Amino acid sequence: MTSWTWDYDGYDPSAERLRESLCTLGNGYLATRGALPECAADDVHYPGTYAAGCYDRLTSDVAGRRVENEDMVNLPNWLPLRFRPAGRKEWLTPDTAEVLDHRHVLRLSCGLLERRTRYGLGDGRVLAVRQQRLLHMADPHLAALRTEFTAEGFTGELDVEAALDGNVTNSGVPRYRDLDGRHLTHAHAGSAAPETVWLRCRTRTSDIRIAMAARLTCDGPVSDAYRSGRAVQRAHLRLAPGRTVTVDKTVAVHTSHDPAISDPLRAAVDRVGAAPGFDELLESHLTAWDQLWRRAELDVPGEAGRVLRLHLFHVLQTLSPHTADLDVGVPARGLHGEAYRGHVFWDELFVLPYLDLHFPEVSRALLRYRHRRLDRARASARAIGRRGALYPWQSGSDGREETQELHLNPCSGRWLPDHSRLQHHVGSAIAYNVWRYCEASGDTEFLHTKGAETLLEIARFWADSAVWDEDMGRHRIRGVVGPDEYHDAYPEAERPGLDDNAYTNVTAAWVLTRALDLLRTLPEPRRRELTERTGLDGGELEQWEDVSRTLHVPFHDGVISQFEGYGDLAELDWDGYRKRYGDIRRLDRILEAEGDTVNRYRASKQADALMLGYLFSPAELRSLLARLGHRLDDGRWQRTVEYYLRRTSHGSTLSGLVHGWVLARARRADAWAYCQEALLGDVADLQGGTTGEGIHLGAMAGTLDLVQRGLTGLETREGALWLDPVPLPELSSYTFSLRYQGHWGVRLRLEHGCLEVEVPPSDRAPIDIRLPDRTVSVAPGETCRLALTD
Repeated sequence: MTSWTWDYDGYDPSAERLRESLCTLGNGYLATRGALPECAADDVHYPGTYAAGCYDRLTSDVAGRRVENEDMVNLPNWLPLRFRPAGRKEWLTPDTAEVLDHRHVLRLSCGLLERRTRYGLGDGRVLAVRQQRLLHMADPHLAALRTEFTAEGFTGELDVEAALDGNVTNSGVPRYRDLDGRHLTHAHAGSAAPETVWLRCRTRTSDIRIAMAARLTCDGPVSDAYRSGRAVQRAHLRLAPGRTVTVDKTVAVHTSHDPAISDPLRAAVDRVGAAPGFDELLESHLTAWDQLWRRAELDVPGEAGRVLRLHLFHVLQTLSPHTADLDVGVPARGLHGEAYRGHVFWDELFVLPYLDLHFPEVSRALLRYRHRRLDRARASARAIGRRGALYPWQSGSDGREETQELHLNPCSGRWLPDHSRLQHHVGSAIAYNVWRYCEASGDTEFLHTKGAETLLEIARFWADSAVWDEDMGRHRIRGVVGPDEYHDAYPEAERPGLDDNAYTNVTAAWVLTRALDLLRTLPEPRRRELTERTGLDGGELEQWEDVSRTLHVPFHDGVISQFEGYGDLAELDWDGYRKRYGDIRRLDRILEAEGDTVNRYRASKQADALMLGYLFSPAELRSLLARLGHRLDDGRWQRTVEYYLRRTSHGSTLSGLVHGWVLARARRADAWAYCQEALLGDVADLQGGTTGEGIHLGAMAGTLDLVQRGLTGLETREGALWLDPVPLPELSSYTFSLRYQGHWGVRLRLEHGCLEVEVPPSDRAPIDIRLPDRTVSVAPGETCRLALTD
């Protein structure tokens, strides 16, 4: 491998799903898993294709209940291209023929997936197959597959069959297979021109029309056939020893969600007809990728750098500049598989801080996805008797709550109630992203309009959720679930929910404080418009001020309590469970299968209280707690970090990321182990089979942000770049570029106790750089080298 490729040698059926996820190609609009084109979906292979924002809702019978779920739809499969020597009954696949060599190479520099396989046909005959695949980064509606066949040691004929297959289902996640996964209906196929076929269908309830058109080019005649929801093209090729025969398949995809089209079928047929040949497509595709890499420069040495580049590649494929034209959110598992049903959670909290400093137009589009659903969030708040906006824990097409009511525990086989919709802290994540995006981009127009509306309505929800406790003399937020996710109720409680989750309360106080700051700085005409539209009055703002200073933050044993009463729970026999089960990341499932519940124990799935150290710098966190009447010195925070480190099972890929980030400042010697877990979470499939169902986009983007902001201490606030580097020995020298308030390509290099800042020439104002011990100004066209103190 090189730092710009991701390679797999040999055919391993048990690893195929993982490889398919990590070899997914996409362009922000469309993505296709890295499955072999000659293999159909089965227990080994899963050739899924997904369009951003394409959802459908179905109802299933589960455990005696009718359950409704909305899924990101597996689109018709455009990949199929199978082959066999003339006269052979079986088509050649790695599962049906002898595989002499097999190699997959994902070329990160250019978004190209290459595979080489040599099939043994007996009697010394070998068929060598080389394929190159792309999903076009310049024209997101195009995909192309080039297949080269070379005969070794024989002359003969080869049958080739290419297809567009509408007979697909959502079946990529085994635990969802009891649910209805047939989202496509009314599949029809036909031909449009010589060597060109089409397939159209629609989703069952959302009624999204989907169309594909394919052009097959080869050295020989091509015939068409249509049957049972498939458009098939066949070719008959002559092979001679050492002579390579090429088959090119070019595909166009459109849906009725696309702008500037009339009919998806007509658009797909016209686009594939106008598409150039493979070589010309590849050239413009390479140019588009080169431009992306220039905007997202990242140079980290060694194996960590190679993994980081893979992570960046998948972030860019899921959320490219094309995303800026779409009404989509951040799918937690990318466009790489069907886990979490393609839903949008809080993962943008880990993704947007990276995008803000490279592709702010994409961040803005993702925040507009939330703003478009503000009315739905208001309705959700009204439904529980609250003012403001309650955003859903899981979102899809229209902003209603998509969190399932039941989830399956694979360890026990039981369907259990799912209370994760009580994670109301997702609203704080949205507000945080609005504020940070505007600080990084300088986009005051968004902040004063859509951003202000979103932020103020989230603040209003928190103020209305807070209940005054006379005995405690504090406001409290009851009946929620925190980021930990393990704890959803008190032991023996009849109702779900916990009181005064520290993360929820502190971030709610932050939202209220920022909302008040924003109202004070808004231009008076805009402030008047906003208060008139929302009905804000002075009494309500006084309440916000009061709640922002009096929200209860629980403590026990000298540390921040994850929630009120956490210190009263039983201690878990961690060593005993590790000895019995080995991997206890999903401790909740293990305990439930034993007839117990994690609600009884001081045990966390992932960082919860420690998330505060991820979102806020030490100075900002101290200030927040001081506003709430608490003193958080280094010793108390250090004890809090140590306390939860011993009680976390790391059942989420985000856990290693957050702990690595926090430990870089709290306990540097141990930080790297957690950083490595975050880096390897998907590539080594540390969660045990989950990566094959889709990558973890938040964790991937979070590792990029760890390098960009976590280890540099980079903050964008008060019109300056704040830097407070804490380089780790394993990550002490690296370079990255960013875009900051109109400055394109600001380069930062951290190297052996020195920080170098290079601002490209422009007519913009100088950038103020603030370190803990000094402030410097760097003008466009200048480079500044700053010695760091440890």
